[in-house]
Amino acid sequence: MAHSVEKIGGTSMSQYQQVLNNIWMRPRAVGDQPASLYNRIFVVSAYSGITNGLLEHKKTGEAGVYALFAEMDESRPWQGKLQQVLQMMLDKNLEMFGPDGLNNEMVRKRADQFIAERIEDVRECLEHLEAVCSFGHFSLDDHLHRVREMLSAMGEAHSAYNSVLLLRQNDVNARFIDLTNWRSDSQPTFEDHILKAFQGVDLANEMPIVTGYTQCREGLMRTYDRGYSEITFSKIATMTDAVEAVIHKEFHLSTADPMLVGAENVRTIGMTNFDVADQLANLGMEAIHPRAAAGLRKQNIRLIVRNTFEPDHRGTEIRRDYCSQVPKVEIIAGTRNVWALEVFDQDMVGDVAHGQKMADLVFDAGMAVLTKDFNANTVTYYIKGNKRLVNSLMERLQLAYPMAEIRLEKLALVSAIGSDMKVPGLLQSAAGALSDAGVNIHAVHQAMRQVDMMFLVSDSDYSVAVKALHSRLVEQAEAWQQQQTA
Repeated sequence: MAHSVEKIGGTSMSQYQQVLNNIWMRPRAVGDQPASLYNRIFVVSAYSGITNGLLEHKKTGEAGVYALFAEMDESRPWQGKLQQVLQMMLDKNLEMFGPDGLNNEMVRKRADQFIAERIEDVRECLEHLEAVCSFGHFSLDDHLHRVREMLSAMGEAHSAYNSVLLLRQNDVNARFIDLTNWRSDSQPTFEDHILKAFQGVDLANEMPIVTGYTQCREGLMRTYDRGYSEITFSKIATMTDAVEAVIHKEFHLSTADPMLVGAENVRTIGMTNFDVADQLANLGMEAIHPRAAAGLRKQNIRLIVRNTFEPDHRGTEIRRDYCSQVPKVEIIAGTRNVWALEVFDQDMVGDVAHGQKMADLVFDAGMAVLTKDFNANTVTYYIKGNKRLVNSLMERLQLAYPMAEIRLEKLALVSAIGSDMKVPGLLQSAAGALSDAGVNIHAVHQAMRQVDMMFLVSDSDYSVAVKALHSRLVEQAEAWQQQQTA
């Protein structure tokens, strides 16, 4: 029987009434099935802000429970933070089930009891781990990845359980599928855990609400960190033979960030391919995690990115075999706070093996390399990571290459991306747009496949560069103008 697997992001989940009305309670036809509330599996993220509190703030780096626990401060600030996160969860329960929401005190108490018990389990576990690691035979570092896994599970368990309570009160036969493996004495593999969880599920008459976090032998956090919910989403889609995968976000997949170029100037992309999704992921602007996309691409499952708050809009479809009928730029994207790490070494000339240790050191540093360039005696890595890690990498490189001159500069990267950008004169047009806007180009990259074109500019020029490229390559582009008037 045809079914879809659908993921709901954290910002959307926080607007639970909109999710209820626009997604869960809105019948939809999947494949050859008639329109129904069922034949859909939903993978949910934690409510907005919860995972930041449990781990660390994704953008600002502000310490959450995990980061504070890892410091092993004798004053134990993690306990206060854990209580703060619990209060955020209870406040959400009150909002959903209290007088201003569902107004059902019994349901609210069930929601409170569920998450309070789990948070208390976490508190006891962390206290015991502190005690064990106070002995010299045990190192906290050996257990931190498990602590991170355990804390991550809390946010998705909370939102999934609440969603089931809400749906059942609206006469939907929702089923809570808890992949957190809570208080289990087994360690299943990722695939085995999902297979067992969906045994006996009747998709024609049940709506599974699944935690975005999956506890498994492989340890998703260790490999994917906070991209784990999309990995769970993709794995469920491929293992249950879904006909389509849907991601519900708080915005459309558009030609640029509407906050930068203006909502009136952007267009919804409508159709693209997984190549474009990979380029976006490389910039940290994920339509979907690249490892998650790989599974869908191999099994030829189409991916649809939809706006939670515009339920009548068909969104953007991402397919394996799509290529734009008319060559064009589909999206202008980028990222700030990029570190250009330049290594000049005269000994590099003519020695093809000279830079191998350099590449190994950069890889071992664990930071995202957006791109790199090199010539006869210079290699430059363009890296995303905090300044402390970058400085540490610089020190290791200097020790490995004592005669090298190493320079660090903070830049921004702006990229034009499309499924087919074989447009004559495109590079000249893009460079001209930046020049006309007063933006100096520090470096430029374009691969032969011509699906992306990267410009490294001063960090302060980021917004101006995005606007300039979007204006010239999208708003003024003949291909987009014809599509808009068609």
